[in-house]
Amino acid sequence: MTGTLLSFGHGYSARALSRLLAPQGWRITGTTRNPEQVQDIRASGAEPVVWPGEEPSLEGVSHVLISTAPGAAGDPVLAALGEEIAARAGQFEWVGYLSTTAVYGDHQGGWVDETTPPAPTAERGRWRVKAEEQWAAVDGLPLHIFRLAGIYGPGRGPFSKLRRGGLRRIIKQDQVFSRIHVDDIAQVLAASMARPDAGAIYNVCDDEPVPPQDVIGYAAELQGLPLPPAVPFEEADMTPMARSFYNENKRVRNDRIKEDLGVELIYPNYRVGLEALVDQI
Repeated sequence: MTGTLLSFGHGYSARALSRLLAPQGWRITGTTRNPEQVQDIRASGAEPVVWPGEEPSLEGVSHVLISTAPGAAGDPVLAALGEEIAARAGQFEWVGYLSTTAVYGDHQGGWVDETTPPAPTAERGRWRVKAEEQWAAVDGLPLHIFRLAGIYGPGRGPFSKLRRGGLRRIIKQDQVFSRIHVDDIAQVLAASMARPDAGAIYNVCDDEPVPPQDVIGYAAELQGLPLPPAVPFEEADMTPMARSFYNENKRVRNDRIKEDLGVELIYPNYRVGLEALVDQI
């Protein structure tokens, strides 16, 4: 299967997808606000468009991916191009919106799945819920929502921070996070494109929610570095954004990407993912 993909906000996850699709013959256009990102977008196999600035064309587009971050007013793509997107809704075979598991809020370590009602506690989660609702309200759009856990992969993970020093293990009793390798995000998106199911929502995370200090500790072990110091959450000097992540505690189920899309995770847990990454350093 091939097509023409327009990717709004062609960042880390979207570039992983284009590296997967471009060799198959897909035509991909990726937008960015930052002209410094143009070369990275082109290297991923996509044609860059600096936008706002150069207007991205929807002519002939079969698939749309939205990775742009929303603000208090909602989704910036719909704010700028909502009327044209709505008018062309029947043209698209697949539209994907990258959201976040933050929409579920805090469940005190309990499990959530795609049927769990959103109940965000953080501002970023509330903005995502609003953006999801805005996209879902576009009549006739073949929308698929992907709620991503914490993303890691090449160039994004604990290794560089460990080498620089100063990384701490923040300890909060019974706190766990779910995460996902960027290559698994790409394969989930590609699998959904191959099996469109308009209106579907997918949690995109690995099989093993764990305390964040376990990930840092294993990364240090893999590099032969000392274990970073442990700091109680209550005593940790953190930004409001970082602290907000610790105010939400949940385990995220990923059964739907396996059962509905046939996905077999490349990196089903953080250990496998970090072991692969350490070989790339």
